[in-house]
Amino acid sequence: MFTHRTPRVVAARRLTTRSGRAEAGRFLVEGAQAVREALQYGRVHEVFATEDAARRHTALLEHAPSVSLIDRRAAELLSETVTPQGLVAVCDTVTVDLDTALAGAPGLVAVLVGIADPGNAGTVLRVADAAGADAVILAGDGVDVHNGKCVRASTGSLFHLPVARERDTAAVVAGCARAGLRTVAAHGYAEHDLRTAEGLDAPTAWLFGNEAHGLPDDVLAAADAAVRVPLYGRAESLNLATAAAVCLYARALRRPS
Repeated sequence: MFTHRTPRVVAARRLTTRSGRAEAGRFLVEGAQAVREALQYGRVHEVFATEDAARRHTALLEHAPSVSLIDRRAAELLSETVTPQGLVAVCDTVTVDLDTALAGAPGLVAVLVGIADPGNAGTVLRVADAAGADAVILAGDGVDVHNGKCVRASTGSLFHLPVARERDTAAVVAGCARAGLRTVAAHGYAEHDLRTAEGLDAPTAWLFGNEAHGLPDDVLAAADAAVRVPLYGRAESLNLATAAAVCLYARALRRPS
C-alpha cells in the first residue's frame, strides 16, 4: 500500500499546485462521479484509492488503467476537500487551443473573461454543458480550469466539451467572429435586457466578466451587443454563475431541437 512518502504519491501531490500541473501536463480528479467521467471521456493514467473506496467502487475501478491503494494520510494529502472521498485520478490536462475549440460551426459558446473564482468557473462549465454549448473559453488572466475546486464544481462537465485557454482576450473575440458567432456581453448596465434584445437566435458567444469588476471597457466595445438580465425583485445583482445560466439558456431555448 502506498503512503504519503511513496514517490508516485509525492509526484501526484505536486498536481495540487498550478505550477505542478503546468509542468506535468496533468491534474487530479477527485470523487466517484468525476473519476467516472474522466475514465469515460478523459485520459487517465492512474487512480489512487483507499481500501474502503476500492471496495465501494469495484465496478468503477475495473475501467481504470492502473489502481494504486493508498493509506488514509496519503488520501488526505491528495484531496483538496475537508472530507476526502478516497478516490483520486491522475489525468492529462484537457485544454485545447482557441481554433480547435471553435472548429466547425458552433452555435453557442461561453467566454469567461478574467474569472477569478474556480467554483464559479466550474459551475459555468457545468451550465454550459447542460445548455448544449459547443465550447467554453477562458480568456485573459484568470483561474486555472484544472484547479481542484473548479474540477469538482464542473461535476465531470470539464470532460464533455472543448475548453480553451487564451490570455489574449482580443484574439478570443476576433476568433469568435471568424467562427460566425455574434459576441454578446453580459453587462448589468446594458440598454437592452433579455426581453428586448434582438439577435439571440443567431449563433452566439456570450461574454462573462470578472465577478467583482465585470467586463473590461475594451471588451464591451468590441462585442456586437451588450445585454443585461432583468431583475424583478430587490436583489442588487445575480452572481456570475446564475447570470451565466440565464443567458446561456436564453440562447439554448432558441436552438433547433
